Amino acid sequence: MQATTLAPRAADLFTQGLERRTGAALLRFGAARPRPADRISWTADGAAAWLDDARGHVWSVGEPEAAAGLVLRAALALPDRVREFTGPRGTEALVGRHLPVTDIVEWIFRWTVEAPPVQRGEDRVIALDESHHEELLAFLTEHSPAHSTGPGSADVSLWAGIRNADGRLVACGALSSLRDSGAPLMASVATDATQRGQGLGAALTSWLTRHAVRHHGFCTLWQLADNTPADRLYTRLGYRNEDPCVSGHLTAH
Repeated sequence: MQATTLAPRAADLFTQGLERRTGAALLRFGAARPRPADRISWTADGAAAWLDDARGHVWSVGEPEAAAGLVLRAALALPDRVREFTGPRGTEALVGRHLPVTDIVEWIFRWTVEAPPVQRGEDRVIALDESHHEELLAFLTEHSPAHSTGPGSADVSLWAGIRNADGRLVACGALSSLRDSGAPLMASVATDATQRGQGLGAALTSWLTRHAVRHHGFCTLWQLADNTPADRLYTRLGYRNEDPCVSGHLTAH
């Protein structure tokens, strides 16, 4: 890995066929094809990377050493624009040999192309619209303060929820989208803290997955690596677990 050799920007992320390999689903689902005119991207033998300029985030897939090389090259070429990165597990240590890396998070990019088995309680799930945004925000603030996506986000195409017998919201979730490709991404699934263990999260996740598969042919989501209950649920619903990822922040360089 040559951190000081800047790789040329790539015209096409898909010339190597990486998207067909196990562990590269982030490229398969996350990068638009054909290439958007304003996307900055890089390739090397065994890796590909592209920049989400709005976030200052470089996404990379492939062999860890080659992917880390592309992250470093992007950071060196665009020091004022690259602040974060995601790559295959192990990328963080390789990048960290050359640049300070903080806020490391290990997670899994999960995906399915199959509708899941119907879960108990799916018939209680309802679609929610803009008139429910205030209610959704209050619910998420109370029961999932670290939620990734909030009501009113331009990336969200659908909010759904479950109400109890008196009409109170007890679970919610959204279908958002990956910024570059527009692929469906499940986000901000939350359950009332007093109602957990009753299958509400499974019902909502299954319903949203079924909706995405019906309309897009697949669904994706992000799972923290140490979230054992989520791992069991997503496996039961048919989500593939082949793409261990790591993300981190690059401090000033």
